[in-house]
Amino acid sequence: MRNFIKKITHPFLKIGLHLYYSKPRKYCYNNLCVKVHPEVFPPHLTLSTKLLLDFINDLELKNKKFLELGCGSGIISLLAAKKKAHVFASDINEKALEYIVLNATNNNLSVQPIFSNLFEKIDPIYFDYIVINPPYYPKKPKNIKEKAWFCGENFEYFTALFSQLKNHLRESNQVLMILSEDCETHKIKKIASENKIQLTLVAEKKVIGEKNYIFRLVSL
Repeated sequence: MRNFIKKITHPFLKIGLHLYYSKPRKYCYNNLCVKVHPEVFPPHLTLSTKLLLDFINDLELKNKKFLELGCGSGIISLLAAKKKAHVFASDINEKALEYIVLNATNNNLSVQPIFSNLFEKIDPIYFDYIVINPPYYPKKPKNIKEKAWFCGENFEYFTALFSQLKNHLRESNQVLMILSEDCETHKIKKIASENKIQLTLVAEKKVIGEKNYIFRLVSL
């Protein structure tokens, strides 16, 4: 039923979202607020960012090295910084990085932005936490903005991610990734397994009829 409703409302939703996000919009979590550029993944009407924020808010992050891989709006990185972590925030969208610097300044927080496609430009240092809110819809992205939504027709994003990520997995760190029941999790898990990575469920929550899962990624 949810998929049927999505199909009949999608054209109207697309137009409405385009109009709503035609200018920068504020997004807040508790007392932490960011301004989100129109060319950056919008956390306002999606569930994944809020669920990750709730999960991370309960973690002890003081003095931990924290990487948000694909930071988008940056609010997850800023929450980690507020919790006294040493935060690195990467993205391939230069507007996302420009705005995370602006939002960090506005919130009196410190975050190190990194322009990188996955781990390509990230120094091979140890991270206590790596957090990923990935694009997971199987479609070829047409531009930089769509790369926040679409992982490629053959899940190319995950093929690249897992091939690089296995070098950053340790028994002592936590690599966390959120997925929706609306994505093809079996295919993503298969690509992970081919790279000797297992997705272990650590949290799940159902909101407005959609179930989301937070996985910890561990070496097989």
